[in-house]
Amino acid sequence: MRPLISFDWAIKRLLRQKANYGILEGFLAELLRQDITIRNIPESEANVDDLYDKTNKVDILCENEQVELLLIELQYYSEFDYFHRMLFGTSKLITDYLKVGEPYSLVKKVYSINIVYFELGQGTDYVYHGKNEFRGIHTNDILQVNQSQKETFRKEQVHQIYPEYYIIKVNNFDNVAKDSLDEWIYYFKNNTLPDRFNAKGLSKVAEQLKIDNMSTQEKVNYEAHLKNLSISQNMLETAKLEGKLEGKLDTAHNLMVKGFANEEIADLTKLPLSMIMKLRNELN
Repeated sequence: MRPLISFDWAIKRLLRQKANYGILEGFLAELLRQDITIRNIPESEANVDDLYDKTNKVDILCENEQVELLLIELQYYSEFDYFHRMLFGTSKLITDYLKVGEPYSLVKKVYSINIVYFELGQGTDYVYHGKNEFRGIHTNDILQVNQSQKETFRKEQVHQIYPEYYIIKVNNFDNVAKDSLDEWIYYFKNNTLPDRFNAKGLSKVAEQLKIDNMSTQEKVNYEAHLKNLSISQNMLETAKLEGKLEGKLDTAHNLMVKGFANEEIADLTKLPLSMIMKLRNELN
Protein backbone atom coordinates (compact mmCIF):
# COMPACT_ATOMS: atom_id res chain seq x y z
CA MET A 1 0.00 0.00 0.00
CA ARG A 2 1.49 3.33 -1.05
CA PRO A 3 1.01 6.31 1.28
CA LEU A 4 -1.69 8.78 0.33
CA ILE A 5 -2.11 12.47 0.97
CA SER A 6 -3.77 13.00 4.35
CA PHE A 7 -7.40 14.10 4.34
CA ASP A 8 -6.68 17.37 6.11
CA TRP A 9 -4.12 18.40 3.48
CA ALA A 10 -6.50 17.32 0.72
CA ILE A 11 -9.22 19.55 2.17
CA LYS A 12 -6.83 22.49 2.35
CA ARG A 13 -5.30 22.13 -1.12
CA LEU A 14 -7.23 19.79 -3.41
CA LEU A 15 -10.84 18.98 -2.58
CA ARG A 16 -12.11 22.52 -3.14
CA GLN A 17 -11.49 22.04 -6.87
CA LYS A 18 -14.57 20.96 -8.79
CA ALA A 19 -12.66 18.13 -10.46
CA ASN A 20 -12.17 16.55 -7.04
CA TYR A 21 -15.72 16.93 -5.71
CA GLY A 22 -16.22 13.19 -6.24
CA ILE A 23 -13.95 12.42 -3.30
CA LEU A 24 -16.03 14.45 -0.86
CA GLU A 25 -19.24 13.17 -2.43
CA GLY A 26 -18.13 9.60 -1.85
CA PHE A 27 -17.31 10.16 1.83
CA LEU A 28 -20.54 12.08 2.47
CA ALA A 29 -22.60 9.42 0.71
CA GLU A 30 -21.16 6.68 2.93
CA LEU A 31 -21.63 8.72 6.10
CA LEU A 32 -25.15 10.04 5.42
CA ARG A 33 -26.31 6.87 3.63
CA GLN A 34 -27.65 8.83 0.67
CA ASP A 35 -26.30 9.92 -2.67
CA ILE A 36 -24.67 13.34 -2.47
CA THR A 37 -23.95 15.75 -5.30
CA ILE A 38 -21.99 18.85 -4.36
CA ARG A 39 -23.38 21.85 -6.18
CA ASN A 40 -20.65 24.22 -5.06
CA ILE A 41 -18.28 25.16 -2.26
CA PRO A 42 -19.53 28.62 -1.32
CA GLU A 43 -17.35 31.44 -0.10
CA SER A 44 -17.35 31.20 3.67
CA GLU A 45 -15.13 31.73 6.69
CA ALA A 46 -14.82 27.95 6.77
CA ASN A 47 -13.26 27.96 3.32
CA VAL A 48 -10.74 30.77 3.78
CA ASP A 49 -7.17 29.79 4.64
CA ASP A 50 -5.68 31.62 7.58
CA LEU A 51 -2.56 33.68 7.13
CA TYR A 52 -0.69 30.95 8.98
CA ASP A 53 -1.05 27.30 8.06
CA LYS A 54 -2.70 25.90 11.16
CA THR A 55 -2.21 22.22 11.94
CA ASN A 56 -4.90 21.96 14.60
CA LYS A 57 -8.17 22.56 12.75
CA VAL A 58 -9.27 22.27 9.13
CA ASP A 59 -12.77 22.79 7.78
CA ILE A 60 -14.65 23.00 4.53
CA LEU A 61 -18.21 24.03 3.74
CA CYS A 62 -20.14 22.39 0.89
CA GLU A 63 -23.60 22.93 -0.56
CA ASN A 64 -25.41 20.01 -2.18
CA GLU A 65 -28.05 20.00 -4.91
CA GLN A 66 -30.80 20.17 -2.27
CA VAL A 67 -29.22 23.47 -1.14
CA GLU A 68 -28.31 21.90 2.19
CA LEU A 69 -25.07 22.90 3.93
CA LEU A 70 -22.46 20.35 4.95
CA LEU A 71 -19.71 21.59 7.25
CA ILE A 72 -16.81 19.17 7.60
CA GLU A 73 -14.41 19.98 10.44
CA LEU A 74 -11.22 18.08 11.18
CA GLN A 75 -9.56 18.70 14.55
CA TYR A 76 -6.35 17.20 15.91
CA TYR A 77 -6.04 18.52 19.44
CA SER A 78 -8.47 18.64 22.31
CA GLU A 79 -10.78 21.55 22.96
CA PHE A 80 -12.71 21.40 26.24
CA ASP A 81 -15.68 23.26 24.74
CA TYR A 82 -15.70 21.53 21.35
CA PHE A 83 -19.36 20.48 21.73
CA HIS A 84 -20.25 24.14 22.16
CA ARG A 85 -18.23 25.07 19.10
CA MET A 86 -20.19 22.53 17.05
CA LEU A 87 -23.42 24.21 18.16
CA PHE A 88 -22.05 27.67 17.39
CA GLY A 89 -20.92 26.57 13.93
CA THR A 90 -24.33 25.30 12.88
CA SER A 91 -26.14 28.26 14.43
CA LYS A 92 -23.90 30.73 12.62
CA LEU A 93 -24.46 29.02 9.28
CA ILE A 94 -28.22 29.14 9.77
CA THR A 95 -28.22 32.87 10.52
CA ASP A 96 -25.64 33.70 7.85
CA TYR A 97 -27.75 32.06 5.13
CA LEU A 98 -31.12 33.54 6.13
CA LYS A 99 -31.55 37.09 4.89
CA VAL A 100 -33.40 39.70 6.92
CA GLY A 101 -37.11 39.50 6.17
CA GLU A 102 -37.03 36.01 4.66
CA PRO A 103 -39.51 33.46 6.05
CA TYR A 104 -38.21 30.85 8.50
CA SER A 105 -39.19 28.16 6.01
CA LEU A 106 -36.02 29.11 4.08
CA VAL A 107 -33.74 28.10 6.96
CA LYS A 108 -31.15 25.77 5.46
CA LYS A 109 -30.60 22.23 6.63
CA VAL A 110 -27.11 21.91 8.12
CA TYR A 111 -25.00 18.81 8.62
CA SER A 112 -22.10 19.26 11.05
CA ILE A 113 -19.51 16.55 10.38
CA ASN A 114 -16.66 16.42 12.86
CA ILE A 115 -13.56 14.25 12.35
CA VAL A 116 -11.59 14.41 15.60
CA TYR A 117 -8.27 12.90 16.61
CA PHE A 118 -8.72 13.40 20.36
CA GLU A 119 -10.94 11.95 23.08
CA LEU A 120 -14.12 14.00 22.78
CA GLY A 121 -16.53 13.36 25.63
CA GLN A 122 -16.94 9.90 27.10
CA GLY A 123 -18.06 7.00 24.93
CA THR A 124 -16.90 3.66 23.53
CA ASP A 125 -18.00 4.01 19.90
CA TYR A 126 -16.06 5.79 17.17
CA VAL A 127 -19.00 7.21 15.16
CA TYR A 128 -21.82 9.17 16.79
CA HIS A 129 -24.90 10.73 15.20
CA GLY A 130 -27.08 13.36 16.83
CA LYS A 131 -30.44 14.61 15.54
CA ASN A 132 -33.37 16.55 16.98
CA GLU A 133 -36.59 14.76 17.97
CA PHE A 134 -39.62 15.85 19.98
CA ARG A 135 -40.90 12.97 22.09
CA GLY A 136 -44.11 12.99 24.12
CA ILE A 137 -43.43 12.94 27.85
CA HIS A 138 -46.67 11.02 28.48
CA THR A 139 -47.16 8.85 25.41
CA ASN A 140 -43.51 8.58 24.27
CA ASP A 141 -44.59 9.21 20.66
CA ILE A 142 -42.40 11.21 18.28
CA LEU A 143 -43.93 14.45 16.99
CA GLN A 144 -44.37 14.34 13.21
CA VAL A 145 -44.93 16.90 10.46
CA ASN A 146 -48.48 16.95 9.10
CA GLN A 147 -49.42 16.28 5.49
CA SER A 148 -49.54 19.96 4.54
CA GLN A 149 -46.07 20.54 5.99
CA LYS A 150 -44.75 17.48 4.14
CA GLU A 151 -45.97 18.86 0.85
CA THR A 152 -44.78 22.42 1.53
CA PHE A 153 -41.38 21.73 3.07
CA ARG A 154 -40.73 18.39 1.36
CA LYS A 155 -39.73 16.86 4.67
CA GLU A 156 -41.01 13.52 5.93
CA GLN A 157 -39.87 13.95 9.52
CA VAL A 158 -39.32 16.87 11.88
CA HIS A 159 -35.65 16.06 12.49
CA GLN A 160 -34.93 16.65 8.79
CA ILE A 161 -35.48 20.37 9.36
CA TYR A 162 -32.96 20.68 12.20
CA PRO A 163 -29.16 20.45 12.14
CA GLU A 164 -27.67 16.99 12.39
CA TYR A 165 -24.31 16.22 13.95
CA TYR A 166 -21.82 13.49 13.17
CA ILE A 167 -18.70 12.83 15.23
CA ILE A 168 -16.00 10.45 14.00
CA LYS A 169 -13.48 9.68 16.75
CA VAL A 170 -10.65 8.44 14.56
CA ASN A 171 -8.35 7.25 17.34
CA ASN A 172 -11.08 4.96 18.72
CA PHE A 173 -11.21 3.03 15.44
CA ASP A 174 -9.53 -0.39 15.72
CA ASN A 175 -8.47 -0.57 12.03
CA VAL A 176 -10.95 -3.37 11.35
CA ALA A 177 -13.22 -2.18 8.53
CA LYS A 178 -16.65 -3.72 9.04
CA ASP A 179 -18.49 -1.58 6.49
CA SER A 180 -17.90 1.01 3.78
CA LEU A 181 -17.82 3.95 6.21
CA ASP A 182 -15.11 2.13 8.20
CA GLU A 183 -13.03 2.00 5.03
CA TRP A 184 -13.06 5.79 4.94
CA ILE A 185 -12.14 6.00 8.62
CA TYR A 186 -9.26 3.60 7.97
CA TYR A 187 -7.96 6.10 5.43
CA PHE A 188 -8.38 8.99 7.89
CA LYS A 189 -6.32 7.12 10.47
CA ASN A 190 -3.62 5.53 8.31
CA ASN A 191 -3.35 7.58 5.07
CA THR A 192 -3.29 4.30 3.14
CA LEU A 193 -5.91 2.07 1.51
CA PRO A 194 -5.92 -1.72 1.04
CA ASP A 195 -6.75 -2.74 -2.52
CA ARG A 196 -9.88 -4.59 -1.39
CA PHE A 197 -11.65 -1.43 -0.18
CA ASN A 198 -14.44 -0.27 -2.48
CA ALA A 199 -16.42 2.40 -0.61
CA LYS A 200 -17.77 5.25 -2.70
CA GLY A 201 -15.09 7.81 -3.52
CA LEU A 202 -12.12 5.73 -2.37
CA SER A 203 -11.12 4.80 -5.89
CA LYS A 204 -10.76 8.54 -6.57
CA VAL A 205 -8.72 8.90 -3.36
CA ALA A 206 -6.37 6.15 -4.51
CA GLU A 207 -6.06 7.75 -7.93
CA GLN A 208 -6.02 11.48 -7.19
CA LEU A 209 -4.40 11.69 -3.75
CA LYS A 210 -1.17 9.85 -4.42
CA ILE A 211 1.87 11.48 -2.89
CA ASP A 212 3.74 10.38 -6.01
CA ASN A 213 1.57 12.74 -8.05
CA MET A 214 2.79 15.79 -6.15
CA SER A 215 5.26 18.19 -7.65
CA THR A 216 8.61 18.62 -5.92
CA GLN A 217 7.50 21.84 -4.22
CA GLU A 218 4.20 20.32 -3.17
CA LYS A 219 6.05 17.43 -1.55
CA VAL A 220 8.30 19.85 0.31
CA ASN A 221 5.28 21.78 1.63
CA TYR A 222 3.43 18.60 2.54
CA GLU A 223 6.40 17.08 4.37
CA ALA A 224 6.83 20.33 6.31
CA HIS A 225 3.16 20.15 7.28
CA LEU A 226 3.52 16.58 8.55
CA LYS A 227 6.67 17.49 10.44
CA ASN A 228 5.01 20.44 12.13
CA LEU A 229 2.03 18.27 12.99
CA SER A 230 4.27 15.62 14.53
CA ILE A 231 6.32 18.17 16.45
CA SER A 232 3.20 19.85 17.78
CA GLN A 233 1.67 16.56 18.84
CA ASN A 234 4.81 15.41 20.60
CA MET A 235 5.19 18.71 22.40
CA LEU A 236 1.58 18.73 23.53
CA GLU A 237 1.85 15.18 24.82
CA THR A 238 4.97 16.13 26.76
CA ALA A 239 3.25 19.12 28.31
CA LYS A 240 0.23 16.99 29.16
CA LEU A 241 2.33 14.35 30.93
CA GLU A 242 4.24 16.92 32.91
CA GLY A 243 1.06 18.70 33.82
CA LYS A 244 2.95 21.85 34.69
CA LEU A 245 2.94 25.39 33.43
CA GLU A 246 6.69 25.13 32.97
CA GLY A 247 6.19 22.33 30.48
CA LYS A 248 3.70 24.40 28.50
CA LEU A 249 6.04 27.37 28.47
CA ASP A 250 8.84 25.18 27.15
CA THR A 251 6.50 23.93 24.46
CA ALA A 252 5.57 27.50 23.57
CA HIS A 253 9.25 28.44 23.33
CA ASN A 254 10.01 25.52 21.01
CA LEU A 255 7.04 26.35 18.80
CA MET A 256 8.33 29.91 18.52
CA VAL A 257 11.70 28.60 17.40
CA LYS A 258 9.90 26.49 14.78
CA GLY A 259 8.22 29.60 13.43
CA PHE A 260 4.70 29.17 14.75
CA ALA A 261 2.60 32.32 15.13
CA ASN A 262 1.39 33.56 18.53
CA GLU A 263 -2.22 32.56 17.82
CA GLU A 264 -1.17 29.06 16.79
CA ILE A 265 0.94 28.59 19.92
CA ALA A 266 -1.91 29.77 22.13
CA ASP A 267 -4.23 27.35 20.34
CA LEU A 268 -1.83 24.40 20.67
CA THR A 269 -0.69 24.98 24.26
CA LYS A 270 -3.97 26.39 25.62
CA LEU A 271 -1.97 29.22 27.18
CA PRO A 272 -3.44 32.76 27.12
CA LEU A 273 -2.43 34.77 24.08
CA SER A 274 -1.20 37.54 26.37
CA MET A 275 1.22 35.10 28.02
CA ILE A 276 2.52 33.95 24.64
CA MET A 277 3.11 37.54 23.54
CA LYS A 278 4.93 38.30 26.80
CA LEU A 279 7.13 35.23 26.41
CA ARG A 280 8.02 36.21 22.84
CA ASN A 281 8.94 39.73 23.96
CA GLU A 282 11.22 38.27 26.62
CA LEU A 283 12.97 36.09 24.06
CA ASN A 284 13.55 38.93 21.60
